[in-house]
Amino acid sequence: MKLPAPIQTYFSAEPPQDAEAFAAAFAPEATVHDEGHIHRGPDEIRAWWQAARAKYRHRAEPLDLTDTAGKAVIRARVSGDFPGSPAVLTFTFGLAGDRITDLEIG
Repeated sequence: MKLPAPIQTYFSAEPPQDAEAFAAAFAPEATVHDEGHIHRGPDEIRAWWQAARAKYRHRAEPLDLTDTAGKAVIRARVSGDFPGSPAVLTFTFGLAGDRITDLEIG
């Protein structure tokens, strides 16, 4: 499956070496909604990502991609150090050009 470049970066980045590339995949006004919290802007999103990767040591494997109401919706198998692992989660990305503008994980 061919993912848009910023989404490919989202799923393939590894901390800490890819932290700058990961943050650069997000637009300046981007938001991420995850676990009941909203993270705003590339710096806050990078900090959230690094903390989550350290806590859960998770990996996400994209399973399929659909376009729904102008959003890229990806189901991914997520495995790591959390109850219920592995789990299939839905990642809904908004894109503008070559940047992620919003992401909701559920």
